[in-house]
Amino acid sequence: MKVLSAEDVLRLVPMSTAVDAVRDAFRELAAGNFVLPPRQIFGDGTVLVMSAYHTPTGTAVVKKIGIALDQVPAIRATVIWTGNGEQLVADGSSITTLRTGAVVGVATDLLAQAGATRLTLIGTGAQAADQVRAVLAVRPITQITITGRSADRATALADQLATEFPEAKFTPSTSVEESIADTDIICCATSSTTPLFDADALPTTVHVNAIGAFRPTMRELPRNLLTTASTVVVDQREAALEESGEVIDAINSGALAETDLVELGPALSNPPTREGRTVFKSVGVGAQDWAIAAALANS
Repeated sequence: MKVLSAEDVLRLVPMSTAVDAVRDAFRELAAGNFVLPPRQIFGDGTVLVMSAYHTPTGTAVVKKIGIALDQVPAIRATVIWTGNGEQLVADGSSITTLRTGAVVGVATDLLAQAGATRLTLIGTGAQAADQVRAVLAVRPITQITITGRSADRATALADQLATEFPEAKFTPSTSVEESIADTDIICCATSSTTPLFDADALPTTVHVNAIGAFRPTMRELPRNLLTTASTVVVDQREAALEESGEVIDAINSGALAETDLVELGPALSNPPTREGRTVFKSVGVGAQDWAIAAALANS
């Protein structure tokens, strides 16, 4: 049995590799090559269990997640991967942030303007850094604004990432409206229960990723963005309808139809428009965890 720490995960699977692995996994998902049981949710979302079985290889992954938004770190998880007579146990928190960043990289590569150079990140928690790493892996970003409620935390994260990406300019901010007014890509990684901004505050051409809201009671995106965007892509329609507060709100209001949601896997083979405002909403699926765990098992 191979046991891997968080440091091992980050060393063995760099972000560019993670993006490629997750992209391939979503293509496999679209081809029907995964069995994905519904996510099990306990304690009002404080404990989650996700699993995925890859039928062509007979390999599987199970992840147990404990979530406490009032603690640091907020996410504690363990991943178990089995296949070919082998078993791997790895730190699930690092895999979760890596695979969540990677799927944003996949979606950004699909939907953002090819020459995008400006990124705004909203959120300074555990998921934040890998959001930036993922976007920089697929677009020539030179300006990054790190936006958070705490100026100290925004500055600390900006300084940390600036040492990793010295060729880019990092600017901390506490004003969401100022940060999103003139940008090409936005990544939302917060635990907000109310929309972070209004669609009217956005540029006419912008790509927005939202990964922080994973419960029906949580919302990062405004309804009028989902209803006016040229394309709304989700990781999986069934998961979004079950867990995405933004999607549930927009559909329940009658402003959005289920058929308006484009799944990421099929979209990779039939790319939607990049015109105007585009949205990627993710709540996470087990195929992402499988992709990273399989990369670790084969490393």
